[in-house]
This record gives sequence, structure tokens and C-alpha cells, in this order.
Amino acid sequence: MIDLRLLREDPDRVRASQRARGEDVALVDALLSADERRRSSGVRFDELRNEQKGLGKLIGKASGDEKAELLKRASQLAADVKAADAERDAADTETQELLLKLGNLVHPDVPVGGEEDFVTLETHGTIRDFGAEGFEPRDHLELGQILGAIDVERGAKVSGSRFYFLTGVGALLELALVNAAMAQATAAGFTPMLTPALVRPQSMAGTGFLGQAAQDVYHLADDDLYLVGTSEVPLAAYHMDEILDAGKLPLRYAGFSPCFRREAGSHGKDTRGIFRVHQFDKVEMFSYVAPEDSQAEHQRLLEWEKQWLTSLELPFRVIDVASGDLGASAARKYDCEAWIPTQGKYRELTSTSDCTEFQSRRLSIRVREDKKVRPLATLNGTLCAVPRTIVAILENHQQADGSVRVPEVLRPYLGGREVLAPVAP
Repeated sequence: MIDLRLLREDPDRVRASQRARGEDVALVDALLSADERRRSSGVRFDELRNEQKGLGKLIGKASGDEKAELLKRASQLAADVKAADAERDAADTETQELLLKLGNLVHPDVPVGGEEDFVTLETHGTIRDFGAEGFEPRDHLELGQILGAIDVERGAKVSGSRFYFLTGVGALLELALVNAAMAQATAAGFTPMLTPALVRPQSMAGTGFLGQAAQDVYHLADDDLYLVGTSEVPLAAYHMDEILDAGKLPLRYAGFSPCFRREAGSHGKDTRGIFRVHQFDKVEMFSYVAPEDSQAEHQRLLEWEKQWLTSLELPFRVIDVASGDLGASAARKYDCEAWIPTQGKYRELTSTSDCTEFQSRRLSIRVREDKKVRPLATLNGTLCAVPRTIVAILENHQQADGSVRVPEVLRPYLGGREVLAPVAP
């Protein structure tokens, strides 16, 4: 959530942020009104309580008619205090509910617009000319079947659409990717973490995933637990309700977890293969830093993502995501998109978001510097979302005979294999 004091002092900035996100600007005025009622009812409650306490002392010293009058006034005060308390609680509840609906403040340099209004910042690698090489590229699903690596038919039989099995070298390729990604992360100083896949509502809401993204979240109603769509959620909630020592910052974690997404808004999109699925594994980077360091940390996370994709020898570009496509928590987001030959376009492989103090305020995570306590900043960045990375590797490193060249960074984790070879039919 944003700082209420900032909202009072500069409501136009918050209105501009809401407008850039394409969200309800009227929410700002509703929140200002609720906050004013909350503060004024709080002042009235305090005044009445003070009068009530003073009256109690007078009653003890009074007698006769004076005492009767004081007792009458005390009875009225008790009713007034109860009403003021209820009014204060109602205004506070409304304020908190409205505050939770407000997205993070968009960074002023973010391009304004919707999904297609991003700005390309960098392009890396060379796109292969398969025509010049003399063959038509196969898509990842055909390659996965040739290699005995992907089985979507049995995935659908067992679990339904958008589920799959990774088999043989497909399973080994996932393990290689996860181990190589974790090796890079630990070398960079991240603490490796295996995180829970189920979290409580306060963890999911605290990271901002029960607002506009709620339709993509799986909820186990009987247990009131949520399946995570990313280990960002448990990693953010890991220090919930804690005060951290400033001397220990930055704290950096690399989480590996299964991820679950309904993909409710993607009907008809990417239905072939394993690019858009309901369950996948991912290595996620997560940082806790002082607020003034968040932009520099954001650039560091982006550099680690670029290092990873470069090591996989993939052509990719970096985009500055537009305001309407940020998600509630992010003030700014960069995506790295790899070239997918059979689609003829770049597709998102990694994403890194600067969430500033938005999540830490919701999760009550603070940092102590000398005697001062304040919210800190949180950031997240995908290092390896496994299925999409497998898609990019198979399609970009395929050879005419259906085999796939293994990037050097993965070979130590695949028993030295240089090539994934087709299996006998």
C-alpha cells in the first residue's frame, strides 16, 4: 500500500498514477474522504474519553443533586463514547479497504499506456536465419516429441488442458536449468530457498495478488490457503511482521518453487505446447533493500537476468513495461523477452519489478536504522521460468535433424551432453 501521508500531501500525484494505470481515479477522493472521517472521529473519541475520565473524578467528590446531574451526564457520555468508537472503527475499516485497492505509485519514467505501449531498451544476440541454413524450424512441441522430452497428450489426459509431462531429457533439462540458475544466483550472493507452495490469505494479499490478479489465483476454500503463482509471495512474506536490522541489508533470496496459475484471461492464447500452462517450476530472485537503494537494485536484478539469458545463448530484448501492464505492486517493471523462431516474435521469459515500499507496508516489514524504524523496499526478478525457457532453448538451438544443441552453461548439469538427440520412434 502507499503512504497515507503522501496521499494527503500530494493527491494529484496519486491521481496521475491511477490514471496512468487505467484505474479508477475516483478511488483517490473516496480514500481522502474516508481518511478525514477516520482522523476526525478519532479526535472526537479522544475528546469524549478525556471528558469521561475527568467526569469520573468529579463524581467521586460530588453529592446530592450535583452528583445526580454528573451521573446523568456520565450516562450520556458513555453512549457518545461508544458511538464515536464505532464511527472511528468504521472509518478506519473503510480507509484500509480503499487503501488496499490502490496500486503502487507508478515511477515517473514509466511509459504510459497498455500492454503494447512498452519501450524497447536493448536488444541482444543474433536471430538465426533458418532459411539461409536450409531448413524450416520446428516448434518446441514437435521438437519435444522428437526428443521424447514433452508429453502434453498424457498431461491433458491426467490433469486437463495446459498440463504436461516433462519426460526423459525434458526432465533432465529442467533439473539442469534449475541447478545452473541456482549456481548463478548463489555466486551472486543470493541465499537459496525452497519455499511453500501454499500460503495464507494475508501473505497473498500482502504481496498484491488478491486484487486485479485474483482471477488467476487458485484458492483452497476448505483450508483458506492459496497456491502461489510465484515464490515472490512466500519470499515477501518470509519477514512479515518483522523489524530488520539495517546493517543486514540488502537481503537477497533465490527461491525455487512450483507455481500455479489459472490463466483465466488467456482463453485461446498459446494453447499449443508448454508456453502458457497452469503449473510450472521457477527460480525467483527477491531482494529487501533500503528504499533509496531500490532503483539501483532493480538495475542489478535486470543485469543478473541478462547474464542468465546470455549464458543460454538466446537472442532477447529488454522492454520497459507500460503503466497499464505493471500489476498492482510494481512501480516499474522490466521484461526480458526471448525470440521464438516459429512465432516470429519476442516473448516474455523473465520479469523484474521494483515494488518500492508497497509490499512492506502491507506485510508490516520494517527496517531499524539507529533508533528510527521505517518501511523498506522489496524487489523481485524471475531468473528462470522453466517451461518458457525450455521453449526458447529448443527452438533457438535446434538443428536440421531434430536434435538440439545444448548451451555450454548447461552441459555440466547434463552429464556433459553437447546435443539432445532424437529418440527412436
